Amino acid sequence: MRILGIDPGLNITGYGVIDADERGVRLVEGGVVRGGKGKSLAHRVGEIHTYNHNTDGPRDPAAVAFEELFSQYERPKTSIRMVHARGVIVLAATQAGLPVTNYAATQIKRILTGAGRAPKEQMQQAIQHELGLASLPEPADVADALAIAVTHWYLSRQSNRLIANQ
Repeated sequence: MRILGIDPGLNITGYGVIDADERGVRLVEGGVVRGGKGKSLAHRVGEIHTYNHNTDGPRDPAAVAFEELFSQYERPKTSIRMVHARGVIVLAATQAGLPVTNYAATQIKRILTGAGRAPKEQMQQAIQHELGLASLPEPADVADALAIAVTHWYLSRQSNRLIANQ
């Protein structure tokens, strides 16, 4: 199963593509989409949609997973803007007929590190180890996106086992 994990952001959206099967997970591709800091909201959202709308070719995922929005009361404007990024990601995936799942950041961190409040460097190290990478995935947005994809694989596998045992 090929999974596209996305860490949405208006300036930098991290993405990570993995192949996963009963033998484990393997890195296919990881990187960032830069929305263009200082550009208009419409431009940034357009860049994110363009990347996510083109899910064919080497990426061609079977599922898309991303991090749930975490809003801070001190920054409601940021949360509202983030909804735009998430919206175009969901739209692009839905247009491609792909299932979309979201996970809480604490759930992702707990699954990969055992700690729901793990710092970014610990997440990078966990993904480096999990995927057998020679170096830490950079920037941290890529590691987060890969962590989301790996979490989706683990939880969907666990769910499939429960269904099979019923």
